[in-house]
Amino acid sequence: MIWIAVDAMGGDDAPRPIVDGALAATRHFDVGIALVGPAARLAGEVARHPGIDPSRIRLVEADGAIAMADRAVAALRRHPAASIKVAADVVARGEAAALFSAGHTGATVMAAHGAFGMLPGVGRPALAATIPTAGRAAVLLDVGASVECRPSHLLHFAVMGSIYARVGLGVEAPRVALLSIGEEATKGNELTREAHRLLQDSPVRFIGNIEARDVYRGAADVIVCDGFTGNIALKISEGVVEMVERQLGDELSRTVTTRVGSLLTRRAMRHFRGRVDYSEYGGAPLLGVAGIAIVGHGRSSARAVRNAVAMAYRFAAARFIERVERDIAAAGGPPS
Repeated sequence: MIWIAVDAMGGDDAPRPIVDGALAATRHFDVGIALVGPAARLAGEVARHPGIDPSRIRLVEADGAIAMADRAVAALRRHPAASIKVAADVVARGEAAALFSAGHTGATVMAAHGAFGMLPGVGRPALAATIPTAGRAAVLLDVGASVECRPSHLLHFAVMGSIYARVGLGVEAPRVALLSIGEEATKGNELTREAHRLLQDSPVRFIGNIEARDVYRGAADVIVCDGFTGNIALKISEGVVEMVERQLGDELSRTVTTRVGSLLTRRAMRHFRGRVDYSEYGGAPLLGVAGIAIVGHGRSSARAVRNAVAMAYRFAAARFIERVERDIAAAGGPPS
């Protein structure tokens, strides 16, 4: 049985949806859950699930969560017994194979980095988001872990993203693209131009630059960029999806005729939501650290948490870290 350490206090509505989703995962996968947070409070949440196998649940005492408004480094220093820090330490001690948190992203990155260290040869961690496209799902990284990057970092992001696409999405030979302002190798800034050169000589299946308008067309399976660019791209995409859903709902309920039409299109709307809903993927793996860490959305529902734990389970079972370390060594590149 593979154990997953879950930061039960991380998330906008924690701990209830976090506990509900984590316990749901135990019904479908061979996993044990180490719930990290105030033990007495978590015991009350677990008690709402009388059918759960108690041998699959451990409660690990921690004081509470890092607030979303806190600065990560300072908050972790002030609160060494915060749930995310304790959860990362549980994995570092070998008591769990992977970490999940839907709490403060910066604190999660810092706690995982501090507890696990970095993989040899990797200079920066990367958050890899799974995004819907016109074809199959794709991977966009980095989406916020490393704001300032060098070309060699983008090379390593490409290697790690390719492995994630194979393990997490089942893509046998992922197509890797570099996000830039034009398709030509000479377009972009110094970072993208030099990264393009490195990627051409790398073992990944590099197909060249991709413009932002083409990200969701399904032309690539892995899209690489620095964390500043990727975070903006992801947040804009989330906002556009929410706006489209809201405006489409308003239009379909405007008149009697459209209300009848909305009933007829309800199945299509459910399918659309399923394709663009972040809860279908659960979370974004933090790649580059020497341990498995999955970062969830702050608004993660129980369904999203269940899927994130499932992702952590698959990564641990597939020996993901060993595969990344091997492929990074093969990719080489300039010193990080």
